[in-house]
Amino acid sequence: MSENAQVVVIGGGYAGVLAANRLTQRDDVTVTLVNPRPSFVERIRLHQLVGGSHGAVADYRDVLAGSVGLVIDTVTRIDAAGRRVMLASGDTAGYDYLIYAVGSGSADPDVPGAAEFAYSIATLEEARRLREHLGAAPATAAVTVVGAGPTGIETAAELAEAGRAVTLVCGGVLGPYLHPRGRRSVARQLAKLGVTVLDGPGTTVTAVTIDAVRLGDGRELPSDVTIWTAGFGVPDLAVRSGLSTDALGRLRTDETLTSVDDARIVAAGDAAAPSDLPFRMSCQAAVQLGPHAADTVLSRIAGGSPAPLAMALVSQCISLGRRAGIMQLAHRDDVAMGLHIGGRPGAMIKESICKGILWQLAHQARKPGSLNFPGWAKDTKRGQVLQARHGDALATR
Repeated sequence: MSENAQVVVIGGGYAGVLAANRLTQRDDVTVTLVNPRPSFVERIRLHQLVGGSHGAVADYRDVLAGSVGLVIDTVTRIDAAGRRVMLASGDTAGYDYLIYAVGSGSADPDVPGAAEFAYSIATLEEARRLREHLGAAPATAAVTVVGAGPTGIETAAELAEAGRAVTLVCGGVLGPYLHPRGRRSVARQLAKLGVTVLDGPGTTVTAVTIDAVRLGDGRELPSDVTIWTAGFGVPDLAVRSGLSTDALGRLRTDETLTSVDDARIVAAGDAAAPSDLPFRMSCQAAVQLGPHAADTVLSRIAGGSPAPLAMALVSQCISLGRRAGIMQLAHRDDVAMGLHIGGRPGAMIKESICKGILWQLAHQARKPGSLNFPGWAKDTKRGQVLQARHGDALATR
C-alpha cells in the first residue's frame, strides 16, 4: 500500500457521503467519491419534488468535506484484482480500499405495459420527468399510484393535497410495514385528502396501458397518469464485476460489511447484504451503514480488526401531505409496535428528520467521526438469527 491510503467511494447518497466524510478523520487517507450527478439528491423528498413543494437537491459543497475529491462520472466495472474502477468517461481510478454505496432505484416491473406507460420516482431524473408530465396534464387527469409502501403513500398524499384526483392501488395491504393501528391512521388521513384506496385481494395490477390500469379482479381503472412505486432494485454493478451478490444483486458481505470475496471492498446502504440478512432499504439504515463501512476501512488501515455491526431500525416515518404524517415506532428488530405518532405532530417529526439528516451530513463534513449511535440501539435478535443460521461461522474477514 502507498503511504497515503487511497479510498474510492462509489455513490454519493446518504451512506456514501457519510462514509466519505468519516474517512477524512485520518490525514493519511485520500478519499474520492464517484457519483453520476453533480448535486446531492434528498431522496426522501422526491415525492415532494413531484408535488412541487421541494426541489430535493443540495449542493455537495454543503454536505461533503472539502478534502474529498468529487468525480462526476459513472462506474461501469470494478476490477477487484487490479484494485481499480472503470468509469463511463474512459478514465480509471485506483484504490487501496473501495466502499460500494451505489444505493437502489426502480425495480424493473414485470407487469405488461408498466415499463412503457408508468412513471417511477425512484431517482431524481425519474421524479423530474414525472413532474414535467404532471405539469402538462389537465388538473382533472386521473392519477393512479401503484404501490402501498411509503413512497406510494407519500406520493398519493402529496398529489391529492395539490388537488389531483388520486387512486392508490395497494396490491394487498396498505402500508404492509405498519401496525394495524398505524395503518388505520394512514387510511383516515388519505380519505381526508380524497385519495381512493384500493387494497386487499384482487388489487394486484396485471397490466398498464396508456390510459388505464387493469387489476387482478378484472376491474379496469381509467388512468391518465400512472405512477409505479412497487418495489426497488439495485444497480447490477457488483454482478457485472463478478462479485458475489444475493438474489436482488446486493453485494454479499460479512457483519463488518466486508465483501465475502475481497477484504478491500466494503459495502454500505441499500446495495449491501450483510450475512445474507440485509436491512430494510431505507435512509435510516443508510445513515448507520455508511459510518460503519468507513470504520471498517479505517480499522484495516490502522492494522486492527473491524467491529461487527451493532445497529437497529426503530421506526418508519411517512408524510401524508404537508400537514400530516405518521411516525410508526418499532422494536429494535424492525417489527412495528402498537405505538405511533400521527397527524400534525407526525408531519413535524418527518420534516425535522428530513432537515436533520441534511444538517448531519453537513456537520459530519466539518467534524468527521462525531456521529455515533447509542449502545442500546442494537438489534439483539439479529445475532440470534445469525447464530441459528450460521452457527459459529459468523466470522469477520
